[in-house]
Amino acid sequence: MGPRSTTPYDLVFLPVSEIPVLERIRRLNWQDFEQFVAEAYRRQGPHVEHTGGTHPDGGYDLVLLRDKASLLVQCKHWLAYQVGVPRVRELVGAMHKVGATGAILVTTGIFTAPAKQFASGMPIELVDGEGLIKLLTLPTHERTEEEPVATAGGSPECPKCGKRMVWRKAEKGRHLGERFWGCPSYPRCRGIRQAA
Repeated sequence: MGPRSTTPYDLVFLPVSEIPVLERIRRLNWQDFEQFVAEAYRRQGPHVEHTGGTHPDGGYDLVLLRDKASLLVQCKHWLAYQVGVPRVRELVGAMHKVGATGAILVTTGIFTAPAKQFASGMPIELVDGEGLIKLLTLPTHERTEEEPVATAGGSPECPKCGKRMVWRKAEKGRHLGERFWGCPSYPRCRGIRQAA
């Protein structure tokens, strides 16, 4: 038997106790919770960038990128059980500030009725503790042969701004359907690299 994985995602699912999965998630510290949510979405296929950490995060912790969509994710691993309108409003502000196409607010608790009402009609998904458990039961994305496998250094850096690039597919123009590395800050930054 090989060494046991110590990543937050894997630790939650270890059959070491009879503690329900949601309770195991709630017992993670906030940094591990962010890593856990990042891995949960990564397994669904999008490229995931972690922006949180010990520094102010600008209202979001993760960025999910897939083709033309960019979603901001804010993780609220609170001991307080309910998330209200102010947190949803902050995420909306961050979404508009960076030009994201949508946002997801994830909590181990629940959302207040006013928070749900405020988010309705906006491109924001509210994922409570039970919704997070449902996310974990979705089938994982299988990498296709045309998707690059991350190297030890990860994706290449943007030649214009230095951010880690994401794998994209041309939706129009003479390169329609071709794959390339694109800047995650598109359209503000239009740096690209051809696939190796």
